[in-house]
Amino acid sequence: MLRSVRLFRLFLSEQSDPDGFYTALASDAVSQIARFVTVRGKTVLDIGGGAGYVTDEMRAQGAHCYLFELDPSEMLSRGGTPAGAVLADGYWLPVRDGGADVCVSSNVLEHVRDPGGLIEEMARATKPGGLIYLSFTNWFSPWGGHEMSPWHYFGAKAAQQRYLRKHGKQPKHTVGKSLYPVHVGPVLKMMRERTDVRVVSARPRYYPRWCRVLLYVPGLREVATWNLLLILRRT
Repeated sequence: MLRSVRLFRLFLSEQSDPDGFYTALASDAVSQIARFVTVRGKTVLDIGGGAGYVTDEMRAQGAHCYLFELDPSEMLSRGGTPAGAVLADGYWLPVRDGGADVCVSSNVLEHVRDPGGLIEEMARATKPGGLIYLSFTNWFSPWGGHEMSPWHYFGAKAAQQRYLRKHGKQPKHTVGKSLYPVHVGPVLKMMRERTDVRVVSARPRYYPRWCRVLLYVPGLREVATWNLLLILRRT
């Protein structure tokens, strides 16, 4: 519970202190992955990792981690190019089949038009027996509209117009271009129907582990989960 409280407090300061939030989030993600695999010496792909917070933490833990990011402004958001970063589309990773021990996608799925396509490409790049770490903010959570939350409950257009009126500028994300509604139930169903991956763990990312029971309640899980975390094993 203390972990959840700490992450929530950091999340509230994400706009004013992005370094503090994303550094802590990366550390937390790597500690979650470490429950399933020892990352030291492993080849890790950080897909859509922005400025490379996960990459930095993975390398600090002894992993051979490579950052792939499509948006140059995100990649350079800390003032320089992360070492070894590659400007690449997550749908077409410049990686051989089964080239990675671990693939990480942290808060990326809601920003792509075809979530299934991104997951399929991550599975292709992960070796059999390897691990895929996948998390995303679901649309109907109180933060599903990102900086436009919670006004996204009134529709994407209304949320964007309100943000413009209040702040005098367009929001960072545009629904239908850089932000897409993704839902817990359909993603869980998609993963359980795939034959190339097996769900090892499914839970709300920021909550204590016992809160995984939320995922068994349709409707409630779409609002209460906040961020869905899936640990997948490549079959």
